[in-house]
Amino acid sequence: MPLLTPSPAHRPTCPRCSRPLRTCLCGWVRPTANQVSVLLLQHPLEASHAKGSATLLHLSLARCQREVGEQFDEAALQPWLGPPGQAVLLYPATQRAGPSGPDAADASAPPLFVSSASTDSAKLCLVVLDATWRKSRKMLHSNPMLAQLPRLSLQAPPPSRYSIRKAQQPHQRSTLEATILALQHLEGDEQRYQPLLQAFEGFVAEQGAFAPQC
Repeated sequence: MPLLTPSPAHRPTCPRCSRPLRTCLCGWVRPTANQVSVLLLQHPLEASHAKGSATLLHLSLARCQREVGEQFDEAALQPWLGPPGQAVLLYPATQRAGPSGPDAADASAPPLFVSSASTDSAKLCLVVLDATWRKSRKMLHSNPMLAQLPRLSLQAPPPSRYSIRKAQQPHQRSTLEATILALQHLEGDEQRYQPLLQAFEGFVAEQGAFAPQC
């Protein structure tokens, strides 16, 4: 009679952040009262990524809704975006080569979002795609409602604090960093998010310590 090999015991996980207790990130959560609401659309491949920053962002922001998927039903997506004209997509502007040169704006691309003194930040919804660059483009292709939203593009962002994952492009930042930079711009308040940014640095250092040593 063959011997039965006992299955490995499941590692206990934190009921709040769903991570193994050894790498629980709840100690880095900093409750933050953001004015602009955030809709975090997370690609399924990022949902369980140990080094992802989206969970810390989601648990810290008071107004943050997270939905996991690659293609979303428009009947569900519309209420998440809120009334027309209030949702802004955090995404680089689309450009193409044209008569005015390689940097001419694509006339068919969504307009850039420009805030003004009359903008009510409390009514805005910042839409953030938590995915790799390649997967985020696929998400836009699969969700026309998202592709048509006005876009907010980060201009000359500061150096990234996210040393545990390699960016595919020099201008790219972690989901948490990019979202905070966008919120600071839209709300005109940098100090509100400093505790969360400092906690993020601690989280990155902790995750780096867990990485295998060569």
